[in-house]
Amino acid sequence: MGDDLMFGKIERLESASGATLAYRHEAARGEPQGVLMICHGLVDHAGRYRHFADFMADHGFEVYAHDHRGHGRTRSADAPIGRFAAKEGLYKVVEDVIAMRDLVEQRHPGLPVILFGHSMGGLIALNTAVSHPDRFDALSIWNSNFNTGVMGRIAQSVLRIEKMLKGSDVPSAVLPKATFRIWNARMPEKRTTADWLSHDKAAVDAYVGDPLCQFEASVSLWQDVFEMSYRGPKLIQRLSKQLPILLVSGDQDAATNDGREIRWLAEKFRNAGFSDVEDTIYKGMRHETLNEIGWEKPAADFAAWAARVTAGKKSVVSQTE
Repeated sequence: MGDDLMFGKIERLESASGATLAYRHEAARGEPQGVLMICHGLVDHAGRYRHFADFMADHGFEVYAHDHRGHGRTRSADAPIGRFAAKEGLYKVVEDVIAMRDLVEQRHPGLPVILFGHSMGGLIALNTAVSHPDRFDALSIWNSNFNTGVMGRIAQSVLRIEKMLKGSDVPSAVLPKATFRIWNARMPEKRTTADWLSHDKAAVDAYVGDPLCQFEASVSLWQDVFEMSYRGPKLIQRLSKQLPILLVSGDQDAATNDGREIRWLAEKFRNAGFSDVEDTIYKGMRHETLNEIGWEKPAADFAAWAARVTAGKKSVVSQTE
């Protein structure tokens, strides 16, 4: 979505990672029930989540969304557009989420916090949760693939070769062809390069025309993405087995193998003994479930889940605090 559809004013936060985070806040309408923190996807930015933020604010949630390193309006000396960092990008992007979590704690002490991530944002959300298991009251991952398997290992090898041959951290020539372009080739309309995102032509056109989404991810950013996809599931035992978890995809989402990889993640949690895991695969929906035709249904289902998992969790904060 373009600037005219972004939510809230842009605010800035200095992260301990060295980044100046650009973030947006939508205030809860009425008595706040909790806080929703949004992690956006690859080649994406926080401003594209306006109608979801509005929807959740109407349901009593304070909503925060920041641009990740190398995306949108966030700036850092080691993170030009298309790169998390020169090194240890995974850990720095997690550190930035925690900087936002600290801000939320200062502004809304005592309110329960849900960490939400879409696509790459889901990878970031799970990696943040396992790194800081006591900081979040619930976790929701949408349209993310943590089960890249053998093809993921091959992709990692290709990325190492690309980085070695090119001699610098530049956009990957191979990974967009092996992901976005293959996924888009499956779409019957062949109208744009981003039809795989949604059936909603207006939403797709807004993405294609968004100047903040006109860049290629670097080799190192792709490497960080694959590292997150493998690391997150390996460390889920760090989380409380009672942590409420909601996993969502669409049955026409090419990025999650039509939702199968979300089912895979749900089973991984259940097999590890987690007691509050819900997963939903919405029929007829592609990768951007919240920018799809009929997005109101998944949003309403999420709001009902969010109300359930935050009910009774507000802490009483004394006036001296």
